[in-house]
Amino acid sequence: MVMAATQALADGDAAAGEKVFIKCKACHENEQGLNKIGPTLKGIVGRKSASVEGYAYSDGAKAKAAGGLVWDEATLAAYLPDPRAYMPGTKMAFAGLKNPRAVAHVIAYLTTKP
Repeated sequence: MVMAATQALADGDAAAGEKVFIKCKACHENEQGLNKIGPTLKGIVGRKSASVEGYAYSDGAKAKAAGGLVWDEATLAAYLPDPRAYMPGTKMAFAGLKNPRAVAHVIAYLTTKP
């Protein structure tokens, strides 16, 4: 199972991920570093959880940050299919990306937005 998830991430397509990211744009942006309803996702890959300046994070996000969570490809792959299960107490209302290919694509896209 882990090998399949790793392979799916390796096969992510940033151009396809840009299309998937449209689902995220209602609450997040990833170009200017500005917070919307959710924090900016610009530079998320490699960033410590709950660390965007000026964003009021949920207790769930703060707890994950206190535990040392860093958003990398593996943690994003675990979070995106079911944000509320991965991070109890999150403010994120999005139900998640259920298609593993869509997850891989959006992660590939986010890696292009340092």
